Amino acid sequence: MSSTHSSNGLEQGLKPRHVTMLSIAGVIGAGLFVGSGHAIAAAGPAVLLAYAAAGLLVVLVMRMLGEMAVASPDTGSFSTYADRAIGHWAGFTIGWLYWWFWVLVIPLEANAAATILHAWFPGVEIWAFALIITFLLTVTNLFSVKNYGEFEFWFALLKVVAIIGFIIVGIMAIFGLLPNSQVSGVSHIFDTQGFLPNGMGAVLGAILTTMFSFMGTEIVTIAAAESKNPGKQISKATNSVIWRIGLFYLVSIFIVVALVPWNDPSLANLGSYQTVLERMGIPNAKMIVDIVVLVAVTSCLNSALYTSSRMLFSLGKRGDAPAMATRTNNSGTPYWAVMLSTGAAFLCTFANYVAPAAVFEFLLASSGAIALLVYLVIAFSQLRMRKQRMARGEKISFSMWLFPGLTYAVIAFIIAALTIMLFQEAHRVEILATGLLSLLVVAAGLLVARRRKLEKGGAAVLS
Repeated sequence: MSSTHSSNGLEQGLKPRHVTMLSIAGVIGAGLFVGSGHAIAAAGPAVLLAYAAAGLLVVLVMRMLGEMAVASPDTGSFSTYADRAIGHWAGFTIGWLYWWFWVLVIPLEANAAATILHAWFPGVEIWAFALIITFLLTVTNLFSVKNYGEFEFWFALLKVVAIIGFIIVGIMAIFGLLPNSQVSGVSHIFDTQGFLPNGMGAVLGAILTTMFSFMGTEIVTIAAAESKNPGKQISKATNSVIWRIGLFYLVSIFIVVALVPWNDPSLANLGSYQTVLERMGIPNAKMIVDIVVLVAVTSCLNSALYTSSRMLFSLGKRGDAPAMATRTNNSGTPYWAVMLSTGAAFLCTFANYVAPAAVFEFLLASSGAIALLVYLVIAFSQLRMRKQRMARGEKISFSMWLFPGLTYAVIAFIIAALTIMLFQEAHRVEILATGLLSLLVVAAGLLVARRRKLEKGGAAVLS
């Protein structure tokens, strides 16, 4: 086997700059540029507390995941670790749920990108743009992981430049250094019914909303398995997650709530960044934000294609998905896994057009709590794997802080969040739909495990 391929047959084609930029921009999605306006409208300036709490959760989860990934890099990441630490049913379940989450992301992000392009070129239908974008990115993912890495590097770089540019002009506006700006200072953090206008209940609701904005941070542990020296890349990415969340989310959201009153309807209607740029007198603010959002959703679509295919490949390697998903071409790309994931995404898109609206809404709702389930499985896996490694006397070079106290705290927080979601009308359907889907996948996992046991028993009798 070529030295450029890992032991599982995938190409180690991602360069350090690819993995570094993936880790830096992994937390920047369309939710930050557009969706943050809804969170601000709900919680007011105290939305900063919500982003800080959600960000802290992600930092701790990434530290736990990093501990396992540095010790044993694997393209199946937390699904593989759950298989080893908790049991086959856990790895099977969380692997398929995670795959389903990203398969649903593909048509959603394609539609979002197509909607922006349709506004610029109304002669082309939205579905046509969505089809073209998905097809082109699928083709690039089929050839080599280098293509994914290169596309994602430039997508990520544009997102980072956009955020840094926003922060620079925002700080200039706050200090009154930006010509033509209609806003300055930080008085809006307190002068519109105070810092906490809608109480802690609104902040708690915002936490439940904002924590899903960070989904995708964990992709770097999957991608690093296709790079040289993956342990080093993972530890660097995990160590940098604190300043990434602090800079991109907390600082930029602080600028928004400082310069625009939280109850300004434009925040929810136009998006927080477009509203602030317009108030600062930046020409063509809508066009700028549309371009950045287009890049963000295309980046997310690109990552969804990559991540879903690699998780399916990993499931196939463990015998939990069709064997064809493990086939790779000469460049080490699991081409069948890419095509099967894209095909499933197209079926979801088709269902959106031909099935009753309630059917597609249920499909979307079924992925609503998967992020929290992934975090919960990571925490339980790290707890079990650390104890197993300590019992074997292994040296732990990259470790979770304050073990096991912080791990237990994360588990308690996630369980509490899921419980609260169950009793909140806005999130109840998501919990029930995700719970039903999870039970079905667990049942399938137990059937697969039983079949394996019977096959092994039969083989033992024959031998």
